[in-house]
Order: sequence, then structure tokens, then C-alpha cells
Amino acid sequence: MTDFQKDILAGIPDPLPAPRPYDPQANHAPKRKDILTDEEKKLALANALRYFPEKYHAELAPEFLEELKTYGRIYMYRLRPQYEMYARSIDEYPARSRQAAAIMLMIQNNLDKAVAQHPHELITYGGNGAVFQNWAQYRLAMKYLAEMTDEQTLVMYSGHPLGLFPSHKDAPRVIVTNGMVIPNHSSQDDWERFNAMGVSQYGQMTAGSYMYIGPQGIVHGTTITVMNAARKRMKEGQKDLRGMLFVTAGLGGMSGAQPKAGNISGVVSITAEVNIAAAEKRHAQGWVDELYSSLDELIPRVRQAVENKEVISFAYVGNVVDLWERLAEENINVDLGSDQTSLHNPWAGGYYPVGYSYEESNRMMAEEPERFHECVRESLRRHVAAVNKLAERGMYFFDYGNAFLLEASRAGADVMGENGRFRYPSYVQDIMGPMFFDYGFGPFRWVCTSGKEEDLEITDRLAAEVLEEMLKESPKEIQGQMEDNLHWIREAKQNKLVVGSQARILYADSEGRTRIALAFNEAIKRGELSAPVVLGRDHHDVSGTDSPYRETSNIYDGSSFCADMAVHNVIGDSFRGATWVSIHNGGGVGWGEVMNGGFGMVIDGSEDSARHIEEMLLWDVNNGIARRSWARNEGAMFAIKRQMERTPLLKVTLPNLADMSLIEKVYNDNK
Repeated sequence: MTDFQKDILAGIPDPLPAPRPYDPQANHAPKRKDILTDEEKKLALANALRYFPEKYHAELAPEFLEELKTYGRIYMYRLRPQYEMYARSIDEYPARSRQAAAIMLMIQNNLDKAVAQHPHELITYGGNGAVFQNWAQYRLAMKYLAEMTDEQTLVMYSGHPLGLFPSHKDAPRVIVTNGMVIPNHSSQDDWERFNAMGVSQYGQMTAGSYMYIGPQGIVHGTTITVMNAARKRMKEGQKDLRGMLFVTAGLGGMSGAQPKAGNISGVVSITAEVNIAAAEKRHAQGWVDELYSSLDELIPRVRQAVENKEVISFAYVGNVVDLWERLAEENINVDLGSDQTSLHNPWAGGYYPVGYSYEESNRMMAEEPERFHECVRESLRRHVAAVNKLAERGMYFFDYGNAFLLEASRAGADVMGENGRFRYPSYVQDIMGPMFFDYGFGPFRWVCTSGKEEDLEITDRLAAEVLEEMLKESPKEIQGQMEDNLHWIREAKQNKLVVGSQARILYADSEGRTRIALAFNEAIKRGELSAPVVLGRDHHDVSGTDSPYRETSNIYDGSSFCADMAVHNVIGDSFRGATWVSIHNGGGVGWGEVMNGGFGMVIDGSEDSARHIEEMLLWDVNNGIARRSWARNEGAMFAIKRQMERTPLLKVTLPNLADMSLIEKVYNDNK
């Protein structure tokens, strides 16, 4: 048995390891604000100490209190493992259940320093998207996963392993909830308080559900968004997107996909990032081409790149407001604009105010929170003013679902249009919703648990073969989507998308996901693939998320604020063969603003895996199409009718369309 395996099986070690020094080289989470009362701080200490025998309490209590005072949280840095954190081959994990070993692999990938935004604080992306609240939870969860059988289920309660419960082989191995608080206690300060006390966490989407695959996880969606946004700006006779300029912000976890997506789309892109460590990380990984900290140097280089129609990505290490104001001042022709700062988390490191250094902002955030809030609001007002100037000159600006327009409106920025709606669309309203989600296309993904690059290449080839066959018979309504997705998977290897585990993302509909997964299962069965494959998806999908400012923003029947779909989705997945399921409050646009869920499924070449694929993937996509169809979305009505023709047991209630002129007449006649 290896030292790594022994460490996993030990769980929370006894005796305790020595305290570990704070590593200044790591990209750490900012200090959280001091929000707890004295009594709540005592409660936070008691909550932390319950993971340890009483004999250690006198030693740990002052240490944990110091962490709470210094960082605003109790992370239990002492328990951070000595071994390197990364996704190993499935065979390297000590486990009685092959499915549990795959989940251990996925957890470690989420905490890999090459993948995670703040790995020592167990935060994967988005500033606060956590896998666990502290290192005791990590160690205990990994021990449970190593010990469990295929007739047990591990229950995860906002990072806390509640325990192993008897179940059966078709039940999920793990059930995850994150941040599921009572709705009237779901403000941002409530999150700060509950998280500081150690009783709840913000799991984002794929952070707390163990399904993050690095910036690749969003790069396909960002690519098709940029491509289709740019197509709206193409002039007559223009054959490609070269020479178009895309400006945005954020190079953290998910947002790091933007420069790569710009390159794949063929445009010139500028992405602003205030954290030099994040910018340098993406540059070192090959996800951004050139770094600049001076606008005087960047602007001439951008002009040159646009004129020469280069395909290149620039990072501006500085505040995005300075960038937008300079572009507007110099009358630069910007074709596309967006933003992927973590504005779902505006007061805790998601957005930094203009005029202050990164370090000064972090200090103000913790020590002068009200002043910090006002500085952020002022920055948002300036940010929007500069964007508006460029939009008036023809730029197409879209909200990328990070709560930019929502928080800008709360700050008093000029973002409102007619009828109380935002003056700029969400990318889901204009692109992703009507072109992809309504037809069932979403971010399907898989991970090769062998860790072998050659296995990933085989899955790419198998997926491409499936799409090629489907393209021959697909209706005209989805031909464009099929062609873009086929091009994506054919080019995936050369685009060097892998960071962390051997994973791939591919937008596909229900039929595509099912046929691709079955092809993988057969390849495992015949030995062509050397180990099981994990199937999953981003929560940002057809069915997994109810979010009125993003995923369901193109639902106009009044139900965009209802969360039934996400809850239905996770319940249905759990008894149709998912290996693990999750449901979260928050994700993307923020705590209290969205409900979202996801799944993971380990397939191993068995008949059980084939049955789970066919039963679960059909439901996982089509329950969302059914809801979108009932909202009278044209593409969804087409897609669900087509699915019912293929699936005799599927019977979905279809809407009858009312004549709005009749409604207007009746209403006006009866005032």
C-alpha cells in the first residue's frame, strides 16, 4: 500500500499532524469580512472542534480562532495533505467501490492547483465556489469513499460528510447538497455568516458537485457564444470573423476560457484581469497569448492585430474599467463586449473597484466593507457608462450570466431599457437559449479515469463518428448546431484544452449524448478504452438550472423565477442511474438568485451502465425541453415533439397557442 493510500484511509489523522506554514506562493482567497457576533464566533469554534477528539480541543481552539480572525473562516490548514493534489488514475485510489474511486479522482481534480482558483481554501472557481469548507471535511469524505461499497450512499451536506447510509447498487453513491437554506435567509450576508460558522457553503455549480474540468468546462459554450454573437455583426460578403475585436474581463476559473474561445473563434480578444497571479497562470497554461500591464503599450498592439486580422488573445493586467474608458476615449471599434468577473460575489473578491490596487482592495474588503461596497458601485457606474458609449457606436454587448447587469442596476448604473428590462440581452436570451437549450443542446462532458491521453483521443474519435452519422439525418433546424459541434470535437486535441484530468466537453442533445455514451460503454467492454469513463455536464444546461438572469432568461411565460425544473431534474436523475447527484442554491449569478443541479455517472462497459445511460440521459435533457416547450418556446416545442416520435413512452403536455390580438381585444373591451 502506498503512502498516499494510507493517508486517504487514515481520514482525520490521530495523532494530529504539525501545523503547516501559510504558503505565500499560493493564490489565496481574500480575507472574508468580520460578520459574526461574539456568540457566533464561539459557535463557529464549537462547530469546528466537533471533528476532533476532546483531547485535541485545547490545542486546536486557539489555532482555529486565529484562522477565523485572520481569514474570516476556519480552513484547518494544519490538515492540508502533504501529497500532491491532482486527478490520479482510478487504480491508484484505495477503494472497495470502483464508482467511489472515480468520485475521489473528480474531487482531487477540483482541488488541483493547476485547476483550482484558491486551492488551499478548497475553492475551485468563482471566488467562493467551494468543494469543502475545511480540510477535515475533505479527509473524512475521502475516507468514507475509500471504505464504502456499492450498497451504500454517502450524504454530503454543504461540504460536510453526514455519513454512509445503506442503499443499493442502482442508487447514487453520493448525494450532494450545497447552500440549501431557507429562502428568506439567502442574502449574501447570510452566506457570509453561515459559511463563517461552518454550517453551509456556496458550491457554485461544478465546484461543489465534483464535476469541474478546468476552463475547458466553459470554453465550448463561450466559443459558440462568441461565434454566434460575432455572426450578428458580420457584414455582407464577410466570410469569417478575423479582424473583429472582443473585449471582456476575468481570467479566473471559468472566465479563463475567454481568450481561448476568442482564438478558436478567430477574433482578436482583450481580457482584463486585476489579479496578476491569475493572468500569469493562464498565460503559462497557453490560454492567453500576450500579457500587458500598460494600456499605452496594449492599445497600439491591438490596433495592429485588428488591422492585420490576427487571431490572438491579449490580457490586460489591470482594472477593466480603465480598459473600457480608454477604448471609448480613443474611439476604438469594438465589435463584441461582455464581462465575466465574478459579480455574483461582488463584496467578497468577485469584482474590484477602479482606482485601487488589488492588495488595497482586499484590505478594504475585510476592514472597511461599507466603503468597499460604495467603491464597487461607483466602478460599476463608470464601467457601464464606457460600455454604453461603445454600444452607441455599434458594439454588440451581452451579459454573460455573471450578474453584471443585475449588480450594475443595483448600483444605479444606466443599464435599464424600455419596459423595465435591461438594455442589453443575456447571452442565453439571444444565443444559447433559442439556438441551443431549447433544442436540447448543452455542455455534455466526460473524464477518462485512466488518466491516459490516448483514451481521451479514442473518445474524441468515437464522439465525432456519432455526430457524423447524426448530421446525415438531422433536421434543418439543428444542422448549424451539429456542424459547429462536429468541428469542435474534431479540433479539440489541437486546441490543447486539457487542464487537469483527461476530460472533454461537447455540446450535444439528448440523442447525441446517449449515442456517444453508449459508444464509450461498448469501447470499454471490448477493451479499446482501458478504464471506466465518468459522464457529466455543467449545471449550466437545458434542464439543470433555474436562473432568471441566465439559464431561464429566455422563458417569458412568467415562470423564469420558479425552481421546479432543477429540483425535478436531480430527483429524476437519482433513480435512473446517476452515480452521484447534487442540488445547489447559487451558482453563476449568485447565492439566492438561482437553483441548480447536476450529476456524475461512471460507466464501465456493463449492461447496467448501458441501461443507466438510456434511462437517465433521456430524462436529464428532456424534462427541461418539456418545461421550455410549455413556456411556448418554438425550438423546444419542435424538439419535444421530435423526441416523442422517437420515444413511445414519452407523453408531454403541449401548449395551445393563444392569439394575442384576441387577448388584447378582450382585455380592452372589458376594462
